[in-house]
Amino acid sequence: MSDRISVAKTYKLYIGGKFPRSESGRVYPVTDSKGKFLANASHASRKDVRDAVSAARKAFGGWSAATAYNRGQVLYRVAEMLEGRREQFVAEVSASEGVATKKAQSIVDASIDRWVWYAGWTDKIATVLGAANPVAGPYFSFTVPEPTGVVGVLAPQQSSLLGLVSVLAPVLATGSTAVVVSSADRPLPAITLSEVLATSDLPGGVANILTGRASELGSWLASHGDVNALDPTGAEPSARADLARDAAGTVKRVLTVPDAEPDWTADADISRLRRYLEAKTVWHPLGV
Repeated sequence: MSDRISVAKTYKLYIGGKFPRSESGRVYPVTDSKGKFLANASHASRKDVRDAVSAARKAFGGWSAATAYNRGQVLYRVAEMLEGRREQFVAEVSASEGVATKKAQSIVDASIDRWVWYAGWTDKIATVLGAANPVAGPYFSFTVPEPTGVVGVLAPQQSSLLGLVSVLAPVLATGSTAVVVSSADRPLPAITLSEVLATSDLPGGVANILTGRASELGSWLASHGDVNALDPTGAEPSARADLARDAAGTVKRVLTVPDAEPDWTADADISRLRRYLEAKTVWHPLGV
């Protein structure tokens, strides 16, 4: 049998439901934990960041206006498709993170379960985080949570799938849209997730995934006037003060995150959901 040379893949970005090349034309090699070449990934540029933010803003109106039940259905469909490509995710997590197949299987299963967990919260957020306010007067007063808008997410650098799901799913569950910068050295699970999103029921532009360096792309997300919140998890701790200063120019919300990556296998809670919501209070006169 003759030896066969495999086709070297060059993966693209995921912006607005499509897979464009970086406008810069840059790519970089992706290797496994032992240094073996796996594929090439596009290296996103400032223009790609702007295009992704524009797509996220365009998609925000429809996604935030969808019923909470419908958002849950869409996100649950994503989980179904994650399950369908489980073996591919296992292989990519194992190669990227240098873990045994059994450990990778556990990570992928936890990622699917985490996505389902957040999908289940879509129609419960208003009940848990909203309120009927007691007031002195002939009025009803309600406080309801609303999505904050476009969220820039610097994904965890070490946890290529479970960490990514843990920071992306709560953004989408609240009705916000996302621009994600994946792990630079471990981008393949994020790329495969983008293929899942593109073939699911998720509208184009709701989630946009860029491959590249958080150290380069993070400041452009932080200073962009059409980004409403920033999750700096994947940034170097030494860079987070600069990101916060960049974000202050447009008064955007910046999440407070620990210096070291958390244990993503720990049980999730609603704290990340709460961070992407704004409280709106409505007053209505009582009927006669």
